[in-house]
Amino acid sequence: MQIEIACRHGSIGEPVRDYIHEKAEKLLTFFERVTQIQVTFDFNGNRVKVEILVDAEHKHDFVAHYEGEDAQISFDQALHKIEHQIKRYKEQVQDHRRDKSLGELAEAISLEAENKEGEPEQPE
Repeated sequence: MQIEIACRHGSIGEPVRDYIHEKAEKLLTFFERVTQIQVTFDFNGNRVKVEILVDAEHKHDFVAHYEGEDAQISFDQALHKIEHQIKRYKEQVQDHRRDKSLGELAEAISLEAENKEGEPEQPE
């Protein structure tokens, strides 16, 4: 997975870059098909706008923006939005049927048949 950090009209320190790499890698725990993460900081006076783009296989990009006064706090807020989007997408994709699988149905039928064979027939 690639993590790209870009800054416009300013810069961030090495500790903040390390923090971003550490936090961005944790997105893989939510969705293992993440291939690339782009983080862009846009400094405008005392405001910082953070944009995070997450590229995942077989899915459109996840995008989140946040604007604040501190770069690290703004990144955390945008990352929270991305995590929410990924969780919501994963929830939609997962199969939540309450039906039994074919294997479970076959096992239940065979157990029923075995139980009937072991019981003596009752006259009617």
